[in-house]
Amino acid sequence: MKTILEIPNAVANRGTEIELKSEPDESIRKRAYELYEQRGHIDGHELEDWLQAEAEVKEQAVAA
Repeated sequence: MKTILEIPNAVANRGTEIELKSEPDESIRKRAYELYEQRGHIDGHELEDWLQAEAEVKEQAVAA
């Protein structure tokens, strides 16, 4: 099972190119972990949490 910290590599290894800078990457990690905590620390949703967090962080960056 992949951890939150391994998700970017897991996605990249599937042929999806992702360009993330360290600051947005850290924001995504933090938000993904918040989603994991909200779910009650239930495993198996790492990719879903990462992608949702990434979308939210990108949306906030566009709105700023």
